[in-house]
Amino acid sequence: MSAGSTTQKKQTPKTAIVIGAGTGGIAIAARLAKAGLAVTVLEKNSFTGGRCSLFTTEAGFRFDQGPSLLLLPGLFHEAFADLNTTLKDEGVELLQCTPNYDIWFADGEVFRSSTDTAAMKREIERFEGPDGFQRYLTWMAEAHGHYETSLRQILHRNFTSVAQMAGPRFVAAGIGLHPLESIWSRAGRYFWTDRLRRVFTFATMYMGMSPFDAPSTYSLLQYTELAEGIWYPRGGFHKVLEALERVGRGLGVKYRLNAPVTRILARSDGARATGVELAGGETLEADLVVVNADLVYAYSNLFPQQGAVGEKTARYAKDLQKRDASCSSISFYWSFSKKLPQLGTHNIFLADEYKASFDVIFQDKSLPDNPSFYINVPSRIDPSAAPAGCDAVIALVPVGHLTSAPESAPQDWPALVAKARAAVLAIVQARTRCEALAPLITHEIVNTPNTWRDKFNLDRGAILGLSHNFLNVLAFRPRTRAEGLAGAYFVGASTHPGTGVPIVLAGAKITAEQILKDHGMAIPWERAAAAAGGRGTSSPSGVVAGEGGSRRRVRVSSLDQIRPPLWVSDMNLLLGGIIGALVLLLLLVAGPSSLPASFLGDW
Repeated sequence: MSAGSTTQKKQTPKTAIVIGAGTGGIAIAARLAKAGLAVTVLEKNSFTGGRCSLFTTEAGFRFDQGPSLLLLPGLFHEAFADLNTTLKDEGVELLQCTPNYDIWFADGEVFRSSTDTAAMKREIERFEGPDGFQRYLTWMAEAHGHYETSLRQILHRNFTSVAQMAGPRFVAAGIGLHPLESIWSRAGRYFWTDRLRRVFTFATMYMGMSPFDAPSTYSLLQYTELAEGIWYPRGGFHKVLEALERVGRGLGVKYRLNAPVTRILARSDGARATGVELAGGETLEADLVVVNADLVYAYSNLFPQQGAVGEKTARYAKDLQKRDASCSSISFYWSFSKKLPQLGTHNIFLADEYKASFDVIFQDKSLPDNPSFYINVPSRIDPSAAPAGCDAVIALVPVGHLTSAPESAPQDWPALVAKARAAVLAIVQARTRCEALAPLITHEIVNTPNTWRDKFNLDRGAILGLSHNFLNVLAFRPRTRAEGLAGAYFVGASTHPGTGVPIVLAGAKITAEQILKDHGMAIPWERAAAAAGGRGTSSPSGVVAGEGGSRRRVRVSSLDQIRPPLWVSDMNLLLGGIIGALVLLLLLVAGPSSLPASFLGDW
């Protein structure tokens, strides 16, 4: 048999189409191209990056349309290291935001969150005393465990069946993640004032969830902020994706903008994807299709709906629409005619009625009268975001996602936008004691849930995809390999491992490796890791190459060998003491004659 016929028999894919140029689409395109595939990315909009794109105004203001905090930096460095480059080499400069946040309360207090341990000690002891800081350190230790276990067991591993969650090692690790206890409940064990419980739970808003529902596992979010810092790419968040896109193009990836896909084409029996059809009727063939479009939207609108496979897809699509989705947002992008020195780069304004405000969002699918919200001033950390003497300001106000349920109150979005604008401006002015803000706004852009749905095809306008409650994660989350349609895969917020830019970057690696294994192809970054002896690239154990955020396990001396002592834990010490006491008791019961003479002499 010739080499050519062997290749044909293996049906190794030569071409791949990626639908959507969001974070996941850009990252997986570069990875597949590095593995030797000819990749074409199709994007419905005139820009790349999806929710990580930028707004710019003629007056020189720049806004991040979506994410504005770079967290879990190690996952960013890992993505570039696997492509044999670094953020620095690609011209991306990360700026550390110091402090992390100013957290503003209705009673006038401000809590300043920081990676500076001494500063955090002072802040915490103001409200809970020395014992409070000791509890904070204990909480940090637990959150560190959540973080490390998640990196090893979840963010570098695919879940293709529920059976994978039943293994003894995974169950033991899972128990340590405290997934059945809410982050609010768990935080209450360590922080004894409502003020600090709020300070250490609000980050669930990044996942579009209430802290009263989100699993305690997600304390890893605020852990990474406190342990690794909050970063911002100079020039805007899109600079990271711009660099990944450039790397991908260098590997041969082709991008087509203004190219909306209307359906995924399938073989005559409907069992395997063969390409896509564009809005103008053009068809493109490929050996596999990767969907970076919103997963719920894709199953309902892009997948075959006819025949046996289509019927299965339609049923699955209806099931997905019943699952809990994340919240949406009303986001304001304001150009201010002067600087607002009272505001830092990142500002959190927390509602006085904390729980009630989340209930309005997640139960009533509406906007609280006094909402919690996030204010970002990118020009504070990166002056290029605004003209000299001015500030660019982004206000993100969480709100219920779109709903047509008959039991829900009608959603009057023009009225809700006006209500949100008035509330944000009034609360910021009252708490920071700055001058009236409305007269200083020279230009405004607004994204509503309808905008998120129409611009990015987000089901229900849910900005962070499907929820991350217990029944929507791991093997319960929609899988990376499409249901019922071979040759189709998913990457993005609503598939495994989940939402958020660093998590989606990790997901792009997981899906890419699944595709390559499915088609008998080598995984190039694994070869590079082996050639480097486990150094210089990434591995599931968390060894990452690159500048800041990397972990290099270099053995250069016996002094660096990790040798944990036998009595590494108090439990071991206790058990050792009990065993020693029992042995001594047995010897004494056996009588003096059974004891060594030297022992008796000592007594």
